Amino acid sequence: MATVDDDHFTKILQDLVKLDYDAIAAYEEAIERLSDEDARAHLRSYCEDHRRHTQNLAPFISERGADVPQAAGAMKILTEGKVKLAGVVGSDKAVLSAMLANEEVTNKSYEKAVEHGETSPEILAVLRENLADERRHREWIKSAIDQH
Repeated sequence: MATVDDDHFTKILQDLVKLDYDAIAAYEEAIERLSDEDARAHLRSYCEDHRRHTQNLAPFISERGADVPQAAGAMKILTEGKVKLAGVVGSDKAVLSAMLANEEVTNKSYEKAVEHGETSPEILAVLRENLADERRHREWIKSAIDQH
């Protein structure tokens, strides 16, 4: 029998998957708008990390008897919208700054999930790996902004 805490943590996992789908949409938008090929290559790699996150969290959601999200949530409008708006300005720095704002959200969300702590060591290991990816994304984007 699932407890309220189990249900809450399942929702956290589902929200992370939706957020990763949001990030994928934002990265795809950013890749189209960047002129710097090195930045585009990094963002393609980060987009693939987010795809992997959706896949490595899915089994934990399924085994809890819940539906695995297959698409972005309501945040997609905000995350993708920031990038589109930055693209209007036309600079790579503006697009990267929008992506940094998005990465701040994913970092905080994964940090909260890791700090929740009431889960199996297997799930916690995956969450920590995903958080490490998010931190790496954020740090590279910060350094890329400084270079532009």
